[in-house]
Amino acid sequence: MPNSSLPRRLPRLRRLLALATDNWLARVYLAVSAASVLVMFLFPDSGFAPDPLMLTAPLSFLSVVLPFGPGTEGGGVVEVLATVLWTVWLLLCALVNAAVLGALVARSAAAAPAGAREPLPRIPVPSEQEGTDMAPTARPRPQGVRALLAPAVDNWLARGYLAVVAAALGFFLHAVYLSPDPGFAGIWPLMATAPLGIVASLVAAPAQYSALSWLSPLLFSAGVALSGLVNAVLLGLLARRLRAREAHPAT
Repeated sequence: MPNSSLPRRLPRLRRLLALATDNWLARVYLAVSAASVLVMFLFPDSGFAPDPLMLTAPLSFLSVVLPFGPGTEGGGVVEVLATVLWTVWLLLCALVNAAVLGALVARSAAAAPAGAREPLPRIPVPSEQEGTDMAPTARPRPQGVRALLAPAVDNWLARGYLAVVAAALGFFLHAVYLSPDPGFAGIWPLMATAPLGIVASLVAAPAQYSALSWLSPLLFSAGVALSGLVNAVLLGLLARRLRAREAHPAT
């Protein structure tokens, strides 16, 4: 039984690698991410040192809960091994983000075929009254906002991500409105929805230092929710492309 699951995982890994490398946008992103990691080690005291975390967000911010990374106590081999593992983690995050970009580009390049494989297929209802003027009708395909948001809710990967964003945002709102000392509660939704969540924090910052300070948490929450939704759509597109390649393997 364990051997039977391995052949299923290898094609998925190959599809992930293909999405991350078969278009110029994903390849440029991977090159920039790898260069930023190199610059981080060559110039650790420069202002470019945090760039790898920003470029590989939001997955890279999960490294704050990992038990290893730069500065791990122990010295010698322990510190070197922790740094290597942390670097591999950053590169894996970059690979996933590149695959998301690849899925987005692939969807744009093959909009018509991809639309034919989307969920909620339009099944014609056969007419039971032949010879009458009642023609069979088909279900209209989702359009507009509904079609754009469909990838965020029709697969487990995007739904799981939205659950994490909702938990982080709920923790932030509880800390702000119900806790006497919210502290740095905003860091969790910020990390969960980066890099767009960082833009939300910048938009909400001016209100925090004005007479409308009560509006800052609301602006931040709205921006974080929107950022999480956009990220979920991108993850959903990645999941769709992986399923599409599995159902229609390249010959």
